[in-house]
Parts: sequence; structure tokens; C-alpha cells
Amino acid sequence: MRLLHTMLRVGNLEESLKFYCDLLGMKLLRQKDYPGGEFTLAFVGYGDESENTVLELTYNWGVEKYDFGNAYGHIAIGVDDIYTTCEEIKKLGGKVVREPGPMKHGSTVIAFVEDPNGYKVELIQTDTQNHAVKQETEPQMINQ
Repeated sequence: MRLLHTMLRVGNLEESLKFYCDLLGMKLLRQKDYPGGEFTLAFVGYGDESENTVLELTYNWGVEKYDFGNAYGHIAIGVDDIYTTCEEIKKLGGKVVREPGPMKHGSTVIAFVEDPNGYKVELIQTDTQNHAVKQETEPQMINQ
């Protein structure tokens, strides 16, 4: 078995594609309209779906906003230089909601950015060999 994708419902597909592709550097892998169901699916990611887990952005035509439950946490992305990445995201108009720094009760350097729909994306500093630094989790980070 292999994790294929995570799906997020989005209120504005173009704004979401701009955020994930232009600000976070993902590529639009495929997109298809489903007129009978009145929705569009767009798959984005850092590599081909045959070898990488990707993100499915689902736009239900005419739905501009969703209510968040309290069970969903965030998406996590490893980055080589978290400080430079956050500065670039800000320069491009992105919203950094938690500046880079060590997580509470741990040493892993993290930051949070927010997509146009309010979803949180955690950025995690990776080491020089591009392997994730030892990650320590903290459930209450969703409120950071």
C-alpha cells in the first residue's frame, strides 16, 4: 500500500493553485472538470503521482467557503531553508501565521503558512542531506 493523495475542498480554485504552485513550488499535475457533478479536481505536487503523494484540490462549483471542523490539523512540507522560504512566501503575498523557530517543547524548527482557504501548511526545516530533521509532534500546534 502507498498513500496516494490528500484532498482539500477549496472555495476558489485559481487562488488555491496560485498558492500551492507559485508560493509553495508545486506543479499542477492534472486538472479536470466534471460538469455532471458540478466540480473540478486539480492535483498538485512535487513529483509524478506514480512515485509521490500529491494534493487533490476539489472545487465544488458555486461553493466559496467551508466550515472547519476541529479534527483536521495541517499539511507538512520539508524545506531546506525555512527562514528564506518564509521571506519569499511573504514577498509573494503569502501569509505566514507562525514565524520560523523551534517548536514548543522541542528543537525542530517549524513555521506555519495559511492558504487562501484558511488551511494551515507547516514548514519543517530539513538538514543539509535533505532528510527531515527528527520530528517531534505536538497535537496543540494546530492553534499556533
